[in-house]
Amino acid sequence: MDAPLWTETHAPALEDIPQPEAREHLQGALQEPMNLLVHGPKGSGKTAAVRAYAREAHENPDADFTELNVADVFDMTKKEVANDPRFSSFIDSKRRRDSSKADLINHVLKESASYTPMSGTYKTILLDNAEGMREDFQQALRRVMEQYYEATQFVIATRQPSALIPPIRSRCFPVVMRAPTHAETVGVLGDIVTAEGVDHDDDGLEYVAGYAEGDLRTAVLAAQTTYEETGEVTMETAYETLTGLEADDAVESMVEAAEEGRFTDARSTLSDLLVDEGYGAEDVIEELLDVARSRYSGERLATVHELAGETDMALTEAANERIHLSRLLADIGQLSAQ
Repeated sequence: MDAPLWTETHAPALEDIPQPEAREHLQGALQEPMNLLVHGPKGSGKTAAVRAYAREAHENPDADFTELNVADVFDMTKKEVANDPRFSSFIDSKRRRDSSKADLINHVLKESASYTPMSGTYKTILLDNAEGMREDFQQALRRVMEQYYEATQFVIATRQPSALIPPIRSRCFPVVMRAPTHAETVGVLGDIVTAEGVDHDDDGLEYVAGYAEGDLRTAVLAAQTTYEETGEVTMETAYETLTGLEADDAVESMVEAAEEGRFTDARSTLSDLLVDEGYGAEDVIEELLDVARSRYSGERLATVHELAGETDMALTEAANERIHLSRLLADIGQLSAQ
């Protein structure tokens, strides 16, 4: 998708968040800044809501709002963390050489929190996808929160608040983001396609909203994909475009199941792709690598490419596609468990 993403160009203002209770809690935090725990299902608008809050809270949000995706940072190698432009100014050559990756991440967090706000009296640090935080990192975070509470507000966004240790949860005010209703999703899509001047019909918007199943980000991107593929968003064009994307979703679900050790589920999806959907083994590998590139980076991504290459080579010597592809999924699962 080469055009600017509609999720960014039509990011909501704080007053536009369609969930009254969450909106009121965030507006309250403008008057009385506090650490926040924003939790809800995937696609419920957690990150968009925090960004909207930051734009209201800070005169200079580019300077006083820092966003760290926990999943991305922990998937980096030590070298990637040290060389990341966001972090490199905090890390001298001695620390780069002598510290572990975990120590580098903890140091970056502490340094980010210690800086004086550029405007106003405090700055905001968003830790997104925080369910991926290891316990030792959470303990370090607790100490940073205690030390820099006067000038640094932490906002922790997660799908699983139970994955956080009690001392973290007790230091944050909870903000619940529920999945948007079907009507709310249709309303957001309607506003966006109208603003973009896109030809559409009500049935098309209803279909896209149903396809997204309560995931607002998926709905907006699906509408944009339909428009870029066909020039409009109608029932017919949405059906044709999004039916082709469902196979991609199946591959992603298959990879997620493998990562979580649910190999029966992963193999069941694999069978559906090979038998019911008519995918060839090469097609599955190609789609799996597309998913891997969106989920992994660094050494893990390189390892998945290597495993996929070995699987592709094995398939030229033997006919049983399912066995070799199942082995690839098991190897991906072992990578995630390490």
